[in-house]
Amino acid sequence: MINDITTRGLDAVNAYGLTQKAMQASANTQDADGGTQSSDVVSGFSDALQNALKGAITQGKTAEAQTAAGLSGQGNMTDIATSVEEAKLTLQTVTTIRDRIVQAYQDVMRMSI
Repeated sequence: MINDITTRGLDAVNAYGLTQKAMQASANTQDADGGTQSSDVVSGFSDALQNALKGAITQGKTAEAQTAAGLSGQGNMTDIATSVEEAKLTLQTVTTIRDRIVQAYQDVMRMSI
């Protein structure tokens, strides 16, 4: 049986890979002069975050579809358990990222000018 730490590590590797692909796609669409502007960096981060959220939503929908198939007597129990566990880990990852973003915002707001 795969333990929780191993699956979290695999999820992190997949998330990093998706982010890297999004950043490379953003870099390929830069201006011909090759310069990186701050708006390019922000839009690249925004695109990466949006793609990650879309992936999380897709993962949740897949788990729901697998669960519905299981409740109707169809589907493989291994596939159902795997998809539900992946959705759980994705939700935990999204929650952790949200918490860190909120914490970073609060840290910035506490800074004295």
